[in-house]
Amino acid sequence: MRGRIFFSGLLITLVAELAVLIWFTYPKTEHLQNTVTVNEIIQTVQNDWNSLEAYSNHTTLDYVVLDSNGAVLYRTKPGLSESINTAVSHKDTILDIEIEGSVVGKLIVYNDDSLTFQTEKQTAIFAVIAVIVLQCGIGAAYYFYLRRTVIKPFHKLRNFAQRIAGGNLDIPLEMDRHNLFGAFTESFDIMRSELKKARMAESKANASKKELVAKLSHDIKTPIASIKAASEVGAALAADEKNRENYRQIIQKADQINTLVTNLFSATLEELHELSVTPTDLKSEELWALLQNADYLHRAEIPIVPACMLFADKLRLQQVLDNIFANSYKYADTNINVTIGMEDKYLTVCIEDYGGGIGESELPLLKEKFKRGSNTQGIDGAGLGLYIADSCMERMRGRLELENGQSGLKATVWIALSSTI
Repeated sequence: MRGRIFFSGLLITLVAELAVLIWFTYPKTEHLQNTVTVNEIIQTVQNDWNSLEAYSNHTTLDYVVLDSNGAVLYRTKPGLSESINTAVSHKDTILDIEIEGSVVGKLIVYNDDSLTFQTEKQTAIFAVIAVIVLQCGIGAAYYFYLRRTVIKPFHKLRNFAQRIAGGNLDIPLEMDRHNLFGAFTESFDIMRSELKKARMAESKANASKKELVAKLSHDIKTPIASIKAASEVGAALAADEKNRENYRQIIQKADQINTLVTNLFSATLEELHELSVTPTDLKSEELWALLQNADYLHRAEIPIVPACMLFADKLRLQQVLDNIFANSYKYADTNINVTIGMEDKYLTVCIEDYGGGIGESELPLLKEKFKRGSNTQGIDGAGLGLYIADSCMERMRGRLELENGQSGLKATVWIALSSTI
């Protein structure tokens, strides 16, 4: 609807502009002198010929009265044609002044066509300029309208898609039903919620698998250990070399089974190392936008980032910050204090909430896979966010530190400077 209004306004101003130009360029007939007024002037001048020093003009026309020798006897204003030659070149009206049948002088009536043309020209120019300014105003208004309703929502959708591609499903997409992407925004966020549910189910399945593998490992290792111990006793008591060799093979196979079970258990802990992390040079100004994106509830005041070059994967760094802010939202639900500094060839980003922190004994466990603090009871989560964040920072040659600050849990992200790589 608004787009139609903008285009209608532009079309109207374009038509007005063309109308002004056509009006100005269309051939016009020259303005004709008012013959009645000219005859009135002739009559009054002839009547007052002998007393022109007291004569006054009672018409709207400008004119000059010359005697038979070309001398000026009367003029309505300075700057008018004062000779026959000048009057002819200016296309003025020249009439004879007759008294008793004799020509005693000339009346030169000023032709104001050039002045009228100049006035019309200025009017047309001002009108065209006004229409152009109005067109520029409509165009600028339409640009800002498109920026607010199309460009910005499109950028939000693009950033949201990048987060989804990076595996971050915790941050919702802000919905604005007043822009053109309102319906798409809602659909995208529904998709995020469904993907998150699927991811939670997958995490629970993985946790169950880990528990099952641990139980099976214990159950299998116990009889294997018994078999190995019995075989070792049998090998020691065997009467001949052939029996001792059989017992040694049983011991060897028991060790092999034990190694395979241990590898099966360890393999589940290596799955997340398949995440692709590709650090490159990154301008520090981009970090401010990443922090703003992570703080989607606007709980923090993001400080100015010092100018430098960072060595990081933009997508993974966004994921790290998203996980930290999301944890603060879920478990502390307070305002967040963010400070940025430079220390020992690193840019440090300190993110601290006001939730009181957690037990000191639990701090070392937070970065482990499937580990969560005691304050997470009744809150959805898989215990992977900080594990992923720590893994990504290590692969970007930085690190993640967790500690209890003055008011709550404090997470410090150490981002390597590119000059140190």
